[in-house]
Amino acid sequence: MQPNKFPPSINPSQKIRVIAPSGALREWERLEQGLQVWRDRNYALTIPENLNQAWGYLAGSDEHRCQQLIDAWNDPDCVAIVCARGGYGSMRLLEKLDWQKLADQPKWLIGFSDITALVWGLAKHKNIGGLHAPVLTTLGNEPLRSQQQLFDCLEGKINRLTIAGEGWQNGKSTGVLLPANLTLATHMIGTELCPDLENVILAIEDVGEAPYRVDRMLTHWRWSGYLHKLRGIAIGRFSQAEVSTPSFAMEDVWRDRLSDLGIPVVMHLPFGHDGENAPLPVGSIAEIDAHQGTLSITIGNDHLKS
Repeated sequence: MQPNKFPPSINPSQKIRVIAPSGALREWERLEQGLQVWRDRNYALTIPENLNQAWGYLAGSDEHRCQQLIDAWNDPDCVAIVCARGGYGSMRLLEKLDWQKLADQPKWLIGFSDITALVWGLAKHKNIGGLHAPVLTTLGNEPLRSQQQLFDCLEGKINRLTIAGEGWQNGKSTGVLLPANLTLATHMIGTELCPDLENVILAIEDVGEAPYRVDRMLTHWRWSGYLHKLRGIAIGRFSQAEVSTPSFAMEDVWRDRLSDLGIPVVMHLPFGHDGENAPLPVGSIAEIDAHQGTLSITIGNDHLKS
């Protein structure tokens, strides 16, 4: 995978469009809390009247959700698109979305969890880096530090971000950062939807997955051959992990499935569901250091300068 180019920095008073490309909206109070975080920073939010035309468990038909994204992207006054929530559904859009209908002018696409499919698609088809960061229904519950990191990243106030966890052996390496929800990513590898994973530092998180299911996904990755392409693995939060009896601990699963790869691994990093969710630019250059237990990320287009 080659490094992505990133949209220009944004500023308060500029136009932000909201879309719901995934699951049907249920958390209206939390949605309003997330909207208020943006409003408090004086951004002009545009919220479609048909934000949630629920179609089963989806926030509208595939065509409706595709058109929401296309309209927001092609709005010349819009500088960023923030996703309302995750859940499930954005992967379905990749079957029908014509990337040629998206103008070449880059803008920020912001979301995580199920939004993995869209930010991966944007990286692959347009070579534009989205931002793996809170959706509206999680933003209001974020610690102030990670809220500030989000806006510092978008507004160009920082050019490098370092987050810390706990590292394993195997030193350090540099690669292209590809953040993802593990479940979504597992269903995308081996398909034409998946970006090139050569020279990638894979950053993974998940929610509601028991250790044995994480074991099954990582074992699938092992058999796929994709793990051996990676430069490193950054592990965020795996929250709400139901544990049956008997069971391995989640950390035991990571170590068992990943320790023999000969690449740096850092775990317990502050991103993912149910806690601090640091912004991770998709397709940026990053350095993972297993000795220090850190992931350091270049913000913006500095990696493209000669």
